[in-house]
Amino acid sequence: MSRSAPPIVLSASERATLDTWRRGRSLAHRQVIRAQIVTLAADGMDNQDIAKALRVSRPTVQLWRQRFLALRIAGLEQDAPRPGRTPRLSPEKIKAVVEATLHSSPANATHWSTRSMARAQGLSEASVRRIWRQHNLKPHLIQTFKLSRDQRFVEKLRDVVGLYLNPPDKALVLCVDEPAPGPAGQGKSQIQALDRTQPLLPLRPGIPARQTHDYKRNGTTTLFAALSMLDGRVIGDCMPRHRHQEFIRFLKRIDAETSQELALHLIVDNYGTHKHPRVLAWIQRHPRFHLHFTPTSSSWLNLVERWFREITDKRIRRGTFRNVRALITAIQQYLDNHNQNPQVFVWSAPVERILAKIAKCKEASDALH
Repeated sequence: MSRSAPPIVLSASERATLDTWRRGRSLAHRQVIRAQIVTLAADGMDNQDIAKALRVSRPTVQLWRQRFLALRIAGLEQDAPRPGRTPRLSPEKIKAVVEATLHSSPANATHWSTRSMARAQGLSEASVRRIWRQHNLKPHLIQTFKLSRDQRFVEKLRDVVGLYLNPPDKALVLCVDEPAPGPAGQGKSQIQALDRTQPLLPLRPGIPARQTHDYKRNGTTTLFAALSMLDGRVIGDCMPRHRHQEFIRFLKRIDAETSQELALHLIVDNYGTHKHPRVLAWIQRHPRFHLHFTPTSSSWLNLVERWFREITDKRIRRGTFRNVRALITAIQQYLDNHNQNPQVFVWSAPVERILAKIAKCKEASDALH
């Protein structure tokens, strides 16, 4: 006694959808065949007759009848998920690669490459690369960090972040610094006027702009800058040297260019110039000025550093300057353009989040010693 297939009953909307698919010319052929199978089955045709009429196998007809009965229209739109190819690498082998990457290094190098790991583990380079990608391992990269040893770190951190997140009433918060954005002047207080030894080769389709790696030094200047946390404007001035005399001159310029009705809270680093006795005496004579010092080795806490990165990337690093006057002109032009449409830098990290990250970093560092 032969078994008959379960009947299919279509609703009006389902039949309309299947009729649209059957006549569709932009649909995939397999989706049209599925619609025809279900429609003929709903009309009472046997599986064997449907297979002959559509030139497909009877198991195919049975498959899509059952799929439609289980999932209706949605079951015809895409194939069911399949198990895929059997993995060639065992979980133990994958674990061995991950453990070796994290806890060992090759005899002749400081870190693994895909080729050296492939040789050590007897795998292909593509397999190693795939495992590293799956586990987000990047042994070729390294990042730098610096933990401050300032005994008053937490106190200074709360002071500075408090100014960012909850500034005082009738006051202006200014981030002040004198960094070294120049490519060869990092770590110094001056910006170098650098000129390449040969003319720049311009950008062309498929070829980036090119410049020589060597350069000529044509003098230095010191850029003093004060970033306003209120509107993003920057008060800047270039001076030939970086002493307490120049810093006091810059403080006088800030005093002249800001409203006398506002108290001024200046966030500065621990550079000796900012703590010079004459600077402190000048601050005492001008009670609306208040200095807030960032912890040692914590320049990231001063938001003006974010602005210095902008001027470094956009105007200083790839520039060529035949003399200091050309460098100062470029800096002044950038300042003028920035202040016409200033960008406000917003600090969002609370103290608790910063301390949690530092504690985690210290924990990881202590575990290695």
